[in-house]
Amino acid sequence: MPIKIPNQLPASEILQQENIFVMKDERAYAQDIRPLHIVILNLMPVKETTETQLLRLLGNTPLQVEITFLHPASHQSKNTSTEHLSSFYKSFADVKDYNFDGMIITGAPIEKLPFEKVTYWDELREMLDWSKTHVTSTLHICWGAQAAMYHHYGIDKQALPTKQFGVFKHTIKEKNNPLLRGFDDSFYVPHSRYTTTDKEDIESHAELKILAESERAGVYLITNHNGSQVFVTGHGEYDADTLKEEYLRDRQRGMDTQIPDDYFPEDNTQSLPPLLWRAHSHLLFSNWLNYYVYQETPYERR
Repeated sequence: MPIKIPNQLPASEILQQENIFVMKDERAYAQDIRPLHIVILNLMPVKETTETQLLRLLGNTPLQVEITFLHPASHQSKNTSTEHLSSFYKSFADVKDYNFDGMIITGAPIEKLPFEKVTYWDELREMLDWSKTHVTSTLHICWGAQAAMYHHYGIDKQALPTKQFGVFKHTIKEKNNPLLRGFDDSFYVPHSRYTTTDKEDIESHAELKILAESERAGVYLITNHNGSQVFVTGHGEYDADTLKEEYLRDRQRGMDTQIPDDYFPEDNTQSLPPLLWRAHSHLLFSNWLNYYVYQETPYERR
């Protein structure tokens, strides 16, 4: 089933070329069903790329999904045009009186900053509190997961000696959890970050449960007791070449970034890395939409 997004959103053409069902307004209104309303707080600098990556995963479901994009009003974007933001994005003030079935909070390349130094931290804290009363389930990704665990549970991030960068093998800890239904015993996920969240800090909170982890990349998937909060430390939404582009960009900037672990074939940076994580990423998003959004949300979102 389709995702309903603005007709002129740049991601729309890309998704349709990939045979992902994108529905226009007139057809959506003709269907006598209530779509799931998902709000995406996009904190990534190049917002168009993240839009396509997330919509690709949200479109792989039998449910009709209607998307609203948010950006922090207290932050001036340097990599996305004002025209794009004004055309396709809303501010928190525009939506705070509404309820949503689901919410996604993306990562942001600012993990070296203390949370309180982030320009939009106060606004984000307000949105995190709002999500507990106005959203059925919120999926937090990478820095978004770290920020939410810090705000809700007081769990701070920890600096890593070197960048956690590459594609890492993960294993399941809770095989019967709905989020992992259909998963293989081991699966791969890209990571790209300078900080981590200690396993012991998470386990000290009885209301949090670790569902999957990696021996090398650490804790990957965490949920609270009822699935209203889901925390993902990696980037399953990434394309095959996302880490490659990030590596080349870092090197061009003179940064001493290491070659991503287990990513380039034979560490040949000129080759196209294989895509090893797409199936499990689709499964994670469809499981979240089904078990923690669709099956938990009321029909009338009052």
